[in-house]
Amino acid sequence: MKELFNLFLAFAKVGVLTFGGGYAMLPILQREVVEKNNWASDEELMDYYAIGQCTPGVIAVNTATFIGQKRKGIIGGIITTLGVVLPSMIIITIVAAFISNFADLPIVKNAFAGVRVCVCVLIFNAVVKLWKTSVVDKATLIIFLGVFIGSVLTDLSPVVFVIITAIAGIVVKNLEVEK
Repeated sequence: MKELFNLFLAFAKVGVLTFGGGYAMLPILQREVVEKNNWASDEELMDYYAIGQCTPGVIAVNTATFIGQKRKGIIGGIITTLGVVLPSMIIITIVAAFISNFADLPIVKNAFAGVRVCVCVLIFNAVVKLWKTSVVDKATLIIFLGVFIGSVLTDLSPVVFVIITAIAGIVVKNLEVEK
């Protein structure tokens, strides 16, 4: 019961502190799940995050559900999902009730502009952390560059990139084992 409560609180913290969507949540998620609670390794978290990104739904919810299910089964998945969603539901309900009255005020517009800049920095920091644990050799660098160039030059779904890179990872690792 204590771990379920801790799962709920940790993901409620992620839910209440995440501004800017799924990518901005990575630093907070990494700190709560990997560093503070040791519920998953960096690699496992990135796997859950990747799966969460290419499955239907919100990345934060999908990732929370995967981690909760890993820790405490179905009830853990439900608890972590509630934890990550509940703060957002409460906050957005309150904001929605009042935003139309204040959205056109210059101070509100300026505040949102500042928050967008902050979210860019949070995403950049998450990318740097991901880079350090994901791009570890020439093969992963080539995969990274292929996905980067492909995503810049095409409108392919992220699911396509995930499938292609999963296959590439299998092939590369099998070739390494055969050597």
